[in-house]
Amino acid sequence: MDFDRRPILVFWETTRACTLACRHCRAAAIPEPLPGELSTAEAYALLGAVAGFGAPHPVLVATGGDVLMRADLDSIAVRTRELGIPLALAPSVTPLLDERRVASLRGLGIRIVSISLDGAGAAVHDRIRGISGHFEATLAAIRHLRAHGITVQVNTTVMADTVDDLPAILRIVRDATASVWELFFLVHVGRGSALGALGADENEHVCHFLVDASRYGVIVRTVEAPFFRRVVAERGEGGSPPATGLYRRLRQRLEQELGPPVGRPRAQTRATRDGRGIVFVGHDGTITPSGFLPVRLGNVRDDDIVEVYREHPLLRRIRAADFDGRCGACAYRDLCGGSRARAYAASGNPLGEDPGCAYPAAAARARSASKKSATAVRPEVYD
Repeated sequence: MDFDRRPILVFWETTRACTLACRHCRAAAIPEPLPGELSTAEAYALLGAVAGFGAPHPVLVATGGDVLMRADLDSIAVRTRELGIPLALAPSVTPLLDERRVASLRGLGIRIVSISLDGAGAAVHDRIRGISGHFEATLAAIRHLRAHGITVQVNTTVMADTVDDLPAILRIVRDATASVWELFFLVHVGRGSALGALGADENEHVCHFLVDASRYGVIVRTVEAPFFRRVVAERGEGGSPPATGLYRRLRQRLEQELGPPVGRPRAQTRATRDGRGIVFVGHDGTITPSGFLPVRLGNVRDDDIVEVYREHPLLRRIRAADFDGRCGACAYRDLCGGSRARAYAASGNPLGEDPGCAYPAAAARARSASKKSATAVRPEVYD
């Protein structure tokens, strides 16, 4: 796919309304819709504009807030199907997502739903979600979705509060027969600004752990951690993981939870990033490179999203890997390119360097360790 012409994913924040108050919410969602949400007619116009990217159409990911709080969701789903636009949903786990609603979503042609799980038990997950009993409700929602033949992607935020639970979360993901585990590395935006992000070296250790985790039958991919692709490439070329510290602890817990690996790595390494293969539309129609990078590019009420994606100077520089600082000089600037959202949150420059990346110091350590390593296992790449 030519990322200069069309994205793979168009995220649409259908509403800011949500009955949860999660501690890390990017949208800082509230119980009621905000003024200025796109109307049904404006939503249909957006769908028509997305169809203008041409075939193969991008996947439209309807998110929020809670997408189930859009009263016109069913008619929107019908319209996307008429236009041939693949539709995925990212709902909140609330009483709205009961078994009857899951069945109706399946009847509307919804095939993929993502569900957030941020702890291996209620102690962590419910504290983050702010509601007692939410962990068990989340497991029940995943069961309902799978029972109706809907593909489930489990989303987990990687931060100080959740990192030690990652191996046990993977066990839950695998046992629930979810297909994808997508890990969102915390960016200080929205309510997440008050939480503890991992440091660069810790991110590196987690990425090495995720390469190992992808050997247990689940596709693993990351959000706002494009340096994961570099780690996958380095491991595939014979590089070694860290010998001590966080990685070693996570690896030991992984084997305690799941035993030895069962296959080759299934790590997604397609070189997308904010504004390259991805574009975001806010509840009020504002176009940004992603939901975590709040730099206004235009508004679908006034601007053609196809033209904005293809021609906006910022997005053209992002796709050209024309960055400043360490990211601009990096040999992996095309494959990785750093988190544009984290660069912006740290410095106000969306083209700046990503402070969450440990390269090149981590690479030097890996090259030294690789001299003692066994034969590398080359990852499978899932696009």
